[in-house]
Amino acid sequence: MSRVSPRNGGDYMQQEDEWERDLLLDPAWEKQQRKTFTAWCNSHLRKTGTSIEDIGQDFCNGLKLMLLLEVISGEQLPKPEKGKMRFHKIANVNKALHFIASKGVKLVSIGAEEIVDGNVKMTLGLIWTIILRFTIQDISIEESTAKEGLLLWCQRKTAPYKNVNVQNFHMSFKDGLAFCALIHRHRPDLIEYQELRKDQPYENLNLAFDIADEHLDIPKMLDAEDMVNTVKPDERAVMTYVSCYYHAFAGAQKAEQAASRICRVMDINRGNEERMKEYEQLTSELLEWIRQTKPWLEDRTMDNTMMELQAKQAEFRNYRWQHKPPKLEEKAHLETMFNNIQTKLRVTNRPAFMPTSGKLLSDINIAWKELEKAEKGFEEWLLSEIMRLERMDHLAKKFKQKCESHDRWTDAKLLYLRNEEFRNSKLMDLKAHKKKHEAFESEVGAHQERVEQITAIANELNSLGYYDAPAINDRCKEICDGWVDLGAQSQERRQALEEAEQMLEAVDQLHLEFAKRAAPFNNWMDGARDDLNDVFIVHNIGEIQDLIDAHGQFKMTLGEADKEYSSLLGLSDQVEELVQQYNIPGATENPYTNISPEHLGALWDMVKKQIPERDAVLHEELEKQQCNEQLRRSFAEKANTVGRWIESQMDAVANMGLECNATLEQQMTKVKSYGTSIQEYKPQFDELEQMNQEVQEALIFENTYTEYTMETLRVGWEQLMTSVPKSISEIENQILLRDSKGISEEQMKEYRISFNHFDKNKSQRLEPNEFKACLLSLGYNLREDAQGDADFRRIMSIVDPSCTGYVMYDAFLDYMTRENQDKDTADQIIESFRVLAGDRPYITEEELRLEIQPEQADYILERMLPYQGPEPDVPPGALDYKSFSMALYGQSDL
Repeated sequence: MSRVSPRNGGDYMQQEDEWERDLLLDPAWEKQQRKTFTAWCNSHLRKTGTSIEDIGQDFCNGLKLMLLLEVISGEQLPKPEKGKMRFHKIANVNKALHFIASKGVKLVSIGAEEIVDGNVKMTLGLIWTIILRFTIQDISIEESTAKEGLLLWCQRKTAPYKNVNVQNFHMSFKDGLAFCALIHRHRPDLIEYQELRKDQPYENLNLAFDIADEHLDIPKMLDAEDMVNTVKPDERAVMTYVSCYYHAFAGAQKAEQAASRICRVMDINRGNEERMKEYEQLTSELLEWIRQTKPWLEDRTMDNTMMELQAKQAEFRNYRWQHKPPKLEEKAHLETMFNNIQTKLRVTNRPAFMPTSGKLLSDINIAWKELEKAEKGFEEWLLSEIMRLERMDHLAKKFKQKCESHDRWTDAKLLYLRNEEFRNSKLMDLKAHKKKHEAFESEVGAHQERVEQITAIANELNSLGYYDAPAINDRCKEICDGWVDLGAQSQERRQALEEAEQMLEAVDQLHLEFAKRAAPFNNWMDGARDDLNDVFIVHNIGEIQDLIDAHGQFKMTLGEADKEYSSLLGLSDQVEELVQQYNIPGATENPYTNISPEHLGALWDMVKKQIPERDAVLHEELEKQQCNEQLRRSFAEKANTVGRWIESQMDAVANMGLECNATLEQQMTKVKSYGTSIQEYKPQFDELEQMNQEVQEALIFENTYTEYTMETLRVGWEQLMTSVPKSISEIENQILLRDSKGISEEQMKEYRISFNHFDKNKSQRLEPNEFKACLLSLGYNLREDAQGDADFRRIMSIVDPSCTGYVMYDAFLDYMTRENQDKDTADQIIESFRVLAGDRPYITEEELRLEIQPEQADYILERMLPYQGPEPDVPPGALDYKSFSMALYGQSDL
C-alpha cells in the first residue's frame, strides 16, 4: 500500500526545526548516526552496485545522493551535471533537494553549499529527513504518529516476552533483548530466546545484529559497544534500524492469515429457513394485533357522560399495563431475531434475508409508531374529555343556580309592575310611586349583568358540546324573553307615572334617600349572597389561594357595608321620629321603595351567616389541593429517581462498547446483568404507574416539581427494555463473527485496543490518517507509490461507502473480520496456499510446516498430490495445492 502524503508539508519536519537551526549534535550520537545512516544508505545503494564510506564526503558532488533518491523512490530524477566544478556539485545537490521538497518535505536550514562543503551535521540531518520521508513515514503520516505507530508495533510484538518493556527508542533497546524478541516472534527458528540473559547486553545485541544481517538481509547499522557504553543511545539511529525490522516482517501478517484460513475451513450449514419462517409468523401476528388495536385507539365516539369516559379510561389502563408490554417484548425479540438471521446468513456467504412484502423491520417500526401515535392521541383525548365534562358539569350547576336566583328576582319585580294602586293615589303618593319606579329601574339596570352572565354560561356550554344543550338554550331564551318583557313593562309603568307627574308632589326627601341607598345596598347583598354561594373549580393551591384572598378582600369591605347598613337604619329611625313628631298618618310607609329596614336586616344577617360557611368550603378545598400538592411531590420524587436510574442504565449499556479489557463473554454477562437489574427494577416503575393513576384520578394536570412526564418515562423505559436485547444481539453477532471466522478473542481485543488508541477524542470514529496509522500498527505494509494510494482509496471505499470522511468502529471491525475470515471457497484456500508458497504454483513440505501446525500439516501432506505442472526447476517433493484445494469443495477427482 502507498503512503499518504503529509496533510501539511510545512509541518512535516516541524519537530526537527530546532535541531537543524542549532546545528548541535552530541559526539556519541553523531558517531552512532554516521554508522547507522551509512549502513542504511548502503543497503539501498548496493542495489546499483555502489556504496559510500564517508557520509560527510561521498555525497558532496550530489551524484550518489541523486542515485540514492532514485533507488528508494523508484522515480527518475533530472539528468545530473557531469562537471567537477563546485557549481556543478551545487547544481546536483540542489536537484536532489528540489526532489525532496516536491514530496512535501520542508527543509529547514539545509542548503546545497553545506552538503557540498562536507558539513557532517547538515548531511546527517538531510539523511534523517530522507529516512523519515521514504521509510519511517510508511508507518504513519507525521513523524510523531509514525514514531507512535512503530512503538506500538514493537510493544505488541514483544508483549509476551519476559524482561522486555519497550517504552522508547533508546533505553528500551539498550540490552538487546527487544531486538532478539522481535526476531524470535517472527522467526523462532533463528533464536532460542529462553537462553538469553538480561545482564549480557553485548552478547544479545551482537546476536541480534548478526542474525538480522545473515538471515533477514538487514545490514549492521548499530554497534553493540556504542549502544551499551552510551548513556542514552541515539533515538534516530535506533528508529532507523527498527524500521528495517518492521519492513522485513511486514509480509508475515499475510502468511499468518493464510495459514489461519487453511486451518479453519469449516462446513457451515445452519437452519436459517426455520428462523425466517418463525420471523414471518411472529411478524404477521404482531402486525395483525396492531391493525386490530389501532381502530379502538382512534375511536372518539362517546355519549358525553362521565361514566362512559371512566369506563374508557379503565379499559385504556388495562391495555397499557396488560396488553401492550408483551407486544413490546415481541417487537424487541423480532428485531433481535432479524439481526441474528442476517448475521448468520452473511457469515455463511448466503444472500440477505428479504421478508415478505410489508414485514420488514421498518414496516414493524412504522406500524408501531402509528400505534403509539394513536395511543398518545387517545390518552390526550381522555384527559381533555375529563376536563371538558368536569367544566360542563360545573357550568350546568352554575347556570341552574343563577337562573333560579334570576327567577326569584323577576317574580318579585313582575308583581311590582302589575300593581296599579298608584292610579288611585294622591299627589304625594303618586310622586312617591314615580321615585320608587326610578329606584326600580336602577335595580333593573344593575341586574342586567346577571342576565349577561347567564347567557355567557349558556354559550360556553354550547361550545363544549353539553349533552342537554337544547334545554339550556330553551331556558336561556325564556330568561332573555322574560327580561325583554320586564323591560317593556317597566317602560310602560314609567310612562304612566310621567303622565300623572303633573298631579303629584315630591315625596319626603328622607324616604327618597333611603330608597336610593337601600336599592344598591340590597343589590350588593344579593350579589354578595350569589358570590358566597358561587360554585367554583380549582386545580392547584395557587387557584384556591386566589379565591381565599378574594374572599378575604370581600370580608375587609364588611366594615364599610356595616356602616352603610347602620346609616340606612338611621334614616328609617329619622322617619319614625318625624312621624311621631308631626303626627303624619301613613308617612311611615316609604312610597319610593318596597325595601324595608327589616328586609335589609334579614338579608344582612343572611350574608353574615354565609361568610363562615364560605370559609369552611374554601378551607375544605384548600385541604384537598394540599393533598394534591403532596401527590405531585411524591410523584415527582419517584419520577426523578426512576428517570435518573433509566438514564444511568442507558448510559451504562451504551458505554459497553468502549470496554477493551473485558472479553465478549464477559461483556455479554455484564449486559445480561443489566437486563436482570432492569427486571428487578420493574416494581419501582409499576409503583410509579400506580402513583400516576392516583394523580390522574385526582384530576392533577400539571407538575412543576419534575421535568419527567409519565409518557417520557414510558418511552425511556421501553427504549431501555429494547436496548439490552439489542446489545446482547450485537455481542452475539461479534461472538458469531469471531467463532465462525476464526478470529480469536486476543484478536478482537487487539482490534478494540488499536482502534481506541488512535481514537484520541473518544468519538468512536477515526479520520483517514488515524485509520491508516491503526492499520500500520496492526502490521499492514503500506507502500509509497501510486498503486499504494489506489489500494488505500479502495480500503476507504469499503469502510466508508458514504464518503463521510470517518471510519466507524463497526465498519473497522467488519473490515478486519473480512480480512481475517475464512470465506469458505476454493479460491480463498488456493490464494492462502499461494501466499505461503511465495506466489509459486506449488508448495514444499518445508514451507507448509513453517506456518501450519504439525498435526494439520500431516493431514494435508497425506492428501496433497505431487505437482505435475509445466513450471521449470521444480524441486523434489513439490506438491499441487490447487488440486487439493479444489478437492475440498468437490471440484476435482481427488
